[in-house]
Amino acid sequence: MTGWARRTLLVVGACLLTLLAACTDAPVEQPAPPQPAPPPVTARATEVVVGVDDLGAGFNPHLLADRSPVTQALATLVLPSVFRPDAEGALQLDRTVATSAEVTSTSPFTVSYELNVQASWSSNSPIAAEDFVYLWQQMRTQPGTIDAEGYRHVTDVRSRAGGKAVDVVFDEPYPQWQYLFSGLLPAQILKDAPGSWTGALQGGLPASGGPFRVAAVDRARGEVTLVRNDLYWATPATLDQVVLRRLGPQTLAEGLRVGDVDVAMPTSGPEVTEALASLGNAITTAPAPRATVTDLALRSDYGPLSDVRVRQAVGALLDRERIRAAVAPDALPADAFGLAPSQPGYAATAPAGAPARPDPATAERLLTEAGYTRGADGAWTLGNTPLSLVVAAGAERGTDVDVAEAVADQLRAAGIEVQVVAPPAADLFTQRAVVATPPTTTTPPTSPSSASGTATPTPGAAPTAGPSASATTPATTPATTPATTSAPPSGTVAPNATVRADILVEPRAVGGPIGPQLASDHGCPDPTPSLPAPPALPNGFCSAALQPVLESLAAAAVPDPGQLATAERVLWAQLPALPLFQQVSLLVSTAPGSAATGFGAGPLGSGPLTGAQRWSAPVS
Repeated sequence: MTGWARRTLLVVGACLLTLLAACTDAPVEQPAPPQPAPPPVTARATEVVVGVDDLGAGFNPHLLADRSPVTQALATLVLPSVFRPDAEGALQLDRTVATSAEVTSTSPFTVSYELNVQASWSSNSPIAAEDFVYLWQQMRTQPGTIDAEGYRHVTDVRSRAGGKAVDVVFDEPYPQWQYLFSGLLPAQILKDAPGSWTGALQGGLPASGGPFRVAAVDRARGEVTLVRNDLYWATPATLDQVVLRRLGPQTLAEGLRVGDVDVAMPTSGPEVTEALASLGNAITTAPAPRATVTDLALRSDYGPLSDVRVRQAVGALLDRERIRAAVAPDALPADAFGLAPSQPGYAATAPAGAPARPDPATAERLLTEAGYTRGADGAWTLGNTPLSLVVAAGAERGTDVDVAEAVADQLRAAGIEVQVVAPPAADLFTQRAVVATPPTTTTPPTSPSSASGTATPTPGAAPTAGPSASATTPATTPATTPATTSAPPSGTVAPNATVRADILVEPRAVGGPIGPQLASDHGCPDPTPSLPAPPALPNGFCSAALQPVLESLAAAAVPDPGQLATAERVLWAQLPALPLFQQVSLLVSTAPGSAATGFGAGPLGSGPLTGAQRWSAPVS
């Protein structure tokens, strides 16, 4: 090998060694580790928070005890009704529930309903004839109901087409039949549960037949949560949920300010108005009369007030305007037994003088005629027995308790002994005698289902009777013998003593046809073979002379003005009750809340949450 070749090989070898060393020393590039997958995006539930000042005693829309704006809201959004009021308040067939409803016979008078075959409860049972039967049977047999007159005239409810068609037979033509069978309840769940009419509905509604269902009732936190009913067969609700939240005036104002509350419907009053004043133009407010008039029901079948002269004397002693001004200054004064002050055609029917306005001289004359005498100390007695009355209000109904205390103060000042009691509302309006529980400022009693704070109704589950299950016993059932003595003005009572209330602070439902309303509130139907013992009114009133007038008004398509005037005149003379005032809500909304909901009063019969299934979530 030549020198040149040898040098070439050495150079090439050196280069190869250099390259090999370079490759050996270079770091090996590793592939980049995979990036973790981003967490799934959880959509925030769309909701509207509605501020309220009370959840109410329970949620049965057919019970006096449960009458409240929250119960009205739940009935509107959760329970099926054959007819519903439109924006003007006129009834329209709800075709999501029934495809047709019409009079199909006049002898006997029969209304036939063809039910939507898709309509079903969230428990997966169909909305069917048995739900009509259940509501009819409860309304005609249970005490303390609202607008029961029409159901008393139903003699039979017949099922066809596997329960998806219903024939309702009446004992006479009943022109107001469209107002019946609203707020249907799930018979399959409730019909065999003891005390279901009251107890099972104190903690919520066990099934839904509307666009929302009750997901939870948390009385400890003061919330009712409605969520979209995913089994609803018609147009689904836009929102995921609507939360009704109990708030005091200051907390409500702060919630509206920071955006935790979108709209509200508290009872209108100075405390609320003052608390909201600081929000200025950030909110809008408007009054909205409620479909409830507060009355004093005067017991007519027992005790001192069974004498009409004593009832009239009590009416003459009470200053109704002072009571309203002290308890509900923004409420509308009520001076009629039929129409409420906010209704078209309302006119005061109270006679001049007492009991329209206080008249102590007339009261003294009436009590003297009834055999009472007034001692040197100013106290009224009958012989050696003091004139003593029991004034009662439902424990869960705060405004009613305030009214009872105001009434007691005025009567005591007039020389009458008064004991104020506050039993559970369900007991007060359904039982002849109640435990003489004094009013308290602590949390009112709740049903076992909500005692732990939260109650979540489970579709299809058998309901549990609450503490007022015994309240389903008709008023004609003998009750525990009431105590015949009253506590001294201090209000102390013996433990477990029972009393019959002489004066009951009672909510009166308004907004329906006036004839059936008067007959429901003040009538006493005769026993029939199918109903030998009709339930008595909470105050025991029954007027044989007035009953034919009430029945005629209830059966009329258009009530006769002369008969209406006669009914009002007799009621003021007999005084089974004393009208006080129509309650008023204050509708409050933030700008985003108003834009998303169009929050307003709604029809009197369905209230401010009418149409909430079409609300959208507010955008800040």
